[in-house]
Amino acid sequence: MADSGRLNLNPVDLYDIRSMLSDDERMVQDTVARFTDERVLPIIGDCFDKGVFPLDLIPEIAELGLLGSSLPSQYGGAEMNAVSYGLICQELERGDSGIRSFVSVQSSLCMYPIFAYGSEEQRVRWLPQMAQGKVIGCFGLTEPHGGSDPANMKTHAKKDGDDWIINGAKMWITNGGLAHIAIVWARTDDGIQGFIVERGMKGFATRDIHRKMSLRASVTSELFFDNVRVPDANRLPNVKGLKGPLGCLTQARYGITWGPIGAAIACLTEASEYAKTRILFNKPIGATQAVQLKLADMARRITLAQLLVLQLGRLKDAGKMQPTQVSLAKWNNCRMAIDIAREARDILGAAGITTEFCPIRHGLNLESVITYEGTETVHQLVVGREITGINAF
Repeated sequence: MADSGRLNLNPVDLYDIRSMLSDDERMVQDTVARFTDERVLPIIGDCFDKGVFPLDLIPEIAELGLLGSSLPSQYGGAEMNAVSYGLICQELERGDSGIRSFVSVQSSLCMYPIFAYGSEEQRVRWLPQMAQGKVIGCFGLTEPHGGSDPANMKTHAKKDGDDWIINGAKMWITNGGLAHIAIVWARTDDGIQGFIVERGMKGFATRDIHRKMSLRASVTSELFFDNVRVPDANRLPNVKGLKGPLGCLTQARYGITWGPIGAAIACLTEASEYAKTRILFNKPIGATQAVQLKLADMARRITLAQLLVLQLGRLKDAGKMQPTQVSLAKWNNCRMAIDIAREARDILGAAGITTEFCPIRHGLNLESVITYEGTETVHQLVVGREITGINAF
């Protein structure tokens, strides 16, 4: 029943969450939204079709301060808070998961470990160049035999004088073929340790993975280490054990909890506009109860996800965020977004299978997002362990 006196709500912000953001946070969101609208959306469908990453966008992304945005300014960072970083991820993934993945890897998986676990010399050498987009990094943890059990790592590093000799392989590595450096985690006689492996080091090679049906506008690669000699000065000195790479993944997963909301918003927006203009049986399909129920459910799920990540971001900024909370949000929000992408594709009918519309592209991308940095099952079991106190892995 219509109410002519009511105020119209924003269909993709039904609880006016934007009003809960600070002026700085709104400015960040608006800036990245404008970049996505003007620079990403006009080209990303073609990039996806051709299977290429838009390299020309890297300087612009860096100029906006989106690389290492949370790090101190002395290392090239913009000193943004966690909510701002989340909004960056949301707006970039509204464009494409591949663009958000590039920024997530550079910021959370490469710059963060150098900042958190590296020496001051490493921070000064690498971070300002990475913030400027002049040095691109990748994160070498997942291996060909399986990704959900990092403790079963095969890549190893042996001490040889003042150097380390690394042998092994990594798989499904975002930015691998672009990277100037790789943050590589390897087993040593003193536990798992991290190393900065530089392109050009003898025995280090990368090979891009093709025939992908997901994250096509992103570079995904294999890394190979054949007796790669790495100086001890390139070892991250301030962490040992799995807490190093898992700490990096918590940072990146936090961004992923926000990103899929952007993809879901893009799908809902396109589906709702199509529903208003697609005429069947002498009326728009948006006038049918079946379609309105689907759109309403999309809006409900997006709203819940938005509230979830805003609280998660506030907890992170207060220093109170726990990994289980990140797992819950990644599980919920990735599932939310992939379901919405599929429903939006259905509303679009046959038109929805082309990249002229975004849902099929977002849906395919989200097949990767729901898998990487902890599958849905892994995160469900993390929450289950928290509830029961029993490890079911």
